[in-house]
Amino acid sequence: MRAVIVSDGKKGHENQSIAYCRLLGIPYEIVQVRFRSKIYKAFSFLLDWLGIYTKIFFDPFESKKADIVVSAGSGTYYANKLLAKSMNAKSIALMYPRGYRKNFSTIYAQLHDDVNDTKAIQIPVNFSYSQKNGVAPCKKGCIALIVGGPNRHYTMDIQSIKPVVEFLFKTFRDKDIFVTTSPRTPKDVEEFLQSYPFSYSVIYSKNPVNPIGDFLSCCERVFITIDSTSMISEAVSNGDAAVEVIPLPGEKRNKYEKMVKNLAKEGNLHIFDGNVGNAGKKIDLRKYL
Repeated sequence: MRAVIVSDGKKGHENQSIAYCRLLGIPYEIVQVRFRSKIYKAFSFLLDWLGIYTKIFFDPFESKKADIVVSAGSGTYYANKLLAKSMNAKSIALMYPRGYRKNFSTIYAQLHDDVNDTKAIQIPVNFSYSQKNGVAPCKKGCIALIVGGPNRHYTMDIQSIKPVVEFLFKTFRDKDIFVTTSPRTPKDVEEFLQSYPFSYSVIYSKNPVNPIGDFLSCCERVFITIDSTSMISEAVSNGDAAVEVIPLPGEKRNKYEKMVKNLAKEGNLHIFDGNVGNAGKKIDLRKYL
């Protein structure tokens, strides 16, 4: 069995599809698609309901042969059905395809998205797959801090990160403490983190590598800011580390908060409140395949 991944160019979406294929253990090829304009995307909803599929809505892309077509994100679902129909393949939607007909072969929906559809397979987190990149000097028992950045629900500044960093260096004096930032981390937060003697640090704006797989493979605990469902999903479904999620200033009752509270209730993570928990229960995503 082979897969085609339809990608809208958004790494968070593409990585979910890659993770799905890796969990299945099947080879895949990635096809990048882009609507010619927002108007064409709007028309795609109508034509999908009419059962009409055409490539003219997209910039040119190469079709591939496969047994399943996998994708995540609204910019991919019309193309997903187009390709699946053209080669009599199964169509897999990894996030709930709002606005489109629900006639995919398989539809997944994250619990925090409040989807009321009995045909959708409800999953607690995003599909994720973690692997070591061999960039961090892994030692058993180390501690890691994974810093994201502001989004439309949360803000991030030095004052929101400083208490956590001070806690780490006070509480884990005898441990190696690692840190990584992300593409969204504010510059002043990166500069602040560089003022501390971390045993290993990745400042993404200077060194764009991903050590998270390494951290999860060897760390005793990982502390992750609440702003990224993908990073949290990876942490609670891979490795052995206990997971601490760091709250940030922002609006309440959003999908991030709902996801984190659900996972805390199940013992997959602890919401950092100045003390640490021992939430290390891992989610086996293979049971949802």
